[in-house]
Amino acid sequence: MSKKKMYRPNVAMIVVSNDYPNKKEILIAQRNDLEGVWQFPQGGIDEGEKVEEALFRELEEELGTSKAKIVAEYPQWISYDFPKKIAKKMKPYKGQTQKYFLLKLKKSAKINLDTQNPEFDDYKFVSVGEVLKLTAHFKKPVYEKVIKYFKKEGLL
Repeated sequence: MSKKKMYRPNVAMIVVSNDYPNKKEILIAQRNDLEGVWQFPQGGIDEGEKVEEALFRELEEELGTSKAKIVAEYPQWISYDFPKKIAKKMKPYKGQTQKYFLLKLKKSAKINLDTQNPEFDDYKFVSVGEVLKLTAHFKKPVYEKVIKYFKKEGLL
């Protein structure tokens, strides 16, 4: 397997409310399989699927809405390795390579976590500073990098 194939292609999103940019709060969601683990919505890109198609499909699958607009896109793909415990379940992948987007919910968006295959059991909007206190340890370096970029661009 090539090095590229060892990382699962994935989209990830920093979702802000429809009060953005007046209120710069970020949505994080609690995984339903790991108590107390909060993260950004994300998901795999299916073979042949365009990145933006995957983005809105995952938004619908995880948050029950596709009513959002892209505010910005992180300019590069970011890769990270899974912890050993997770890597066993995700074979043949050793990690993920992600394309990040900043999304603003439309006024008509209604979040519904009771989707066909629910991944989250709760969500909340938090300040940028709170995100890193609440999120999974192995994802923090990626989250820090992406948040730092969007802050530098004046978006967060």
